[in-house]
Amino acid sequence: MKARSLLCIFGLPLLLVSLSFAVSVGAVPVSNGTVWGILSNKAFPQFIEQTWSPGREAIVWEIRLPRALLAIMVGSGLALVGASLQAVTRNMLADPHLLGISSGGAFGAILALLHTGMFIGLLTVPLLAFAGALLATIIVLGVIRLANATSADRLVLAGVAVSFIIMAAANILIFLGDPRASHTVVFWMLGGLGLAQWNQLVYPLTILLLCGTWLMSRAKLLNAMTVGDETAATLGISVARFRLAVFIVGALITGVMVAFSGIIGFVGLMVPHIARMLVGGDYTRVLLASALIGAIFLLWADIIARTLMAPEDMPIGIVTGLIGGIFFIWLLSRRGSI
Repeated sequence: MKARSLLCIFGLPLLLVSLSFAVSVGAVPVSNGTVWGILSNKAFPQFIEQTWSPGREAIVWEIRLPRALLAIMVGSGLALVGASLQAVTRNMLADPHLLGISSGGAFGAILALLHTGMFIGLLTVPLLAFAGALLATIIVLGVIRLANATSADRLVLAGVAVSFIIMAAANILIFLGDPRASHTVVFWMLGGLGLAQWNQLVYPLTILLLCGTWLMSRAKLLNAMTVGDETAATLGISVARFRLAVFIVGALITGVMVAFSGIIGFVGLMVPHIARMLVGGDYTRVLLASALIGAIFLLWADIIARTLMAPEDMPIGIVTGLIGGIFFIWLLSRRGSI
């Protein structure tokens, strides 16, 4: 309880500071005072005297704040899934993309961007991406059932196999599509938060709250799974059923996040390692720490992506991939860390 309290005491203020900074920086800088003034004015209209221009208010409220909130949701969601998968597979290199769900999302997005067009407006890409992610989930579950793949290793192999197949199909779509539109596909496949809009945030938020609460309520079961299937079974856990349930919940979170952010790698792989370094191996603390660190990490990754080549918007997957790769090289250099 003490570790969890300390985590909230230090983690939540750091998250708020990071959120404020993420909203304030960009091609048009906005002071933190103005940012909080705009937010306060939105919460309590006419309570604060408006000293900022309508243009700055639009930048903060309509563009940067939804983007920052989406970064928090995606970072938290991917980190939670990564931590949970690493527990049920007892594989410290497991991450959300292991399920093949990200590949399914990529397939759906490529289909929308290169072949169907925006037939239902801006929601076309996220909706088709989620449909692709859902299809990938169904295929993975079908392969698991067909091959009777209930063990951790076979579940991982099923996800990897489906991922390769779906990515091959996605590459065919790219090959057959208009080369002039390929740059939009590349940007989406490398991850980006530029599609964030207020009316769309309810979907990732709902899934994160529901599925995240379910995972955190199973923290003790995840602790048992890290010890081994035999030990977990002696504690009365239906190992195969629980592992499959975690895979399904993880697929749902990943599918929704990928639908709105594109493919962002290394968050679910790296953040749980950092969380365990800070709070130990107890999943009652690891899950909460992973959610907080994932949110903060992706906020700062997005800040770097927006400012490093300003006014160009670098795909956030490049930033997370670079940081994640360096992190794992360092981790591998520490003997016995993985």
